[in-house]
Amino acid sequence: MRPPPRPLRRVLLPVDVALLVVLVGVFGAATVLGALLTPFGRRRRPLRIAAFALAYCAMELVVLARLGGLWWVRVARRPFRAMSAEQWQAGNERLLASALSLVLRAGRRCFGFEVVVDHPAGARLAGGPLAADPLSGGAPVLVLARHGGPGDSFALVHLLLTRYHRQARVVLKDVLQFDPALDLLLNRLRSCFLPSPSGTGEDLTDRLRKVVAGLGPQGALLLFPEGGNWTPTRHRRAIRRLRRDHHDEAARSAALMDNVLPPRPGGVLACLDARPDLRVVIVAHAGLDRIVTLRQAWDQLPLRTPMTVRLWPAVRPPEDPDDRLAWLTTEWAVVDEWIDAHRAGQTGKVAGDS
Repeated sequence: MRPPPRPLRRVLLPVDVALLVVLVGVFGAATVLGALLTPFGRRRRPLRIAAFALAYCAMELVVLARLGGLWWVRVARRPFRAMSAEQWQAGNERLLASALSLVLRAGRRCFGFEVVVDHPAGARLAGGPLAADPLSGGAPVLVLARHGGPGDSFALVHLLLTRYHRQARVVLKDVLQFDPALDLLLNRLRSCFLPSPSGTGEDLTDRLRKVVAGLGPQGALLLFPEGGNWTPTRHRRAIRRLRRDHHDEAARSAALMDNVLPPRPGGVLACLDARPDLRVVIVAHAGLDRIVTLRQAWDQLPLRTPMTVRLWPAVRPPEDPDDRLAWLTTEWAVVDEWIDAHRAGQTGKVAGDS
């Protein structure tokens, strides 16, 4: 379902606020009831879900109030000393980082959600990125991340904003504009909302070109080439689609990569065509990606495995457009291999502990 047009969404903001106030009351009562019904025990899953929902709705109200305050400051200052575009962007980036911090903190307390950044030997972050870090330096980057598991997009944007001090822009599905805080924040930050399912036509190309054209030296565009969360069903469906369209080589490659969906090249190629100077960074993660259904999420609560993230610089994309699909497929094969290696290491640790 497509969200309503932006002017209508803005008119409906008071309704969103009223609904959030009601939800805070409902989830607050559910949290109290859950605490009374399950005072002991470790899992207490209804209580955890109610408490997280309460924290999320409260975050929405706080962020909407701060967004309104920032807008009012901008309007009130305009006759005297106008707020610059840089100040406006920085203020909204701080709000986004704060909102994501609140959500991830609630996820950690309620669900045990934890993010661990896995760096190569000798590479450590202490107060800022080291020279060896793929996201260090003063050049815009295209961040290509695999998509799988609950909360991965929130966690990755938060890392870009806070740990790597990047001005993050995101390519994401337009259904997320039903969330009023995300709608306001990410549109103010010129992120790219795509229809669901995302396409690869002229509309997508034009949107991505506009976004990457505006990236400054600290800019980072986060793009998920798979187009959606990995699930076994989507993996099988993608292979069938490639075979149906007579992309036999791509279908064979996809069948060999069990942990990822075959990357869709349209968005990546559009970004590289518009900004050949973009450095490309690959982001892989594992740990929660096998949670693909609500039943599995319920069974796993509280989470015992962290979301482990690994970043590395991609091989420089070839200049020949015909070679770029092979380049992207190869990079995604490396992601698939890293996930296998990570799981083997985790299995080894469990076996060694038992």
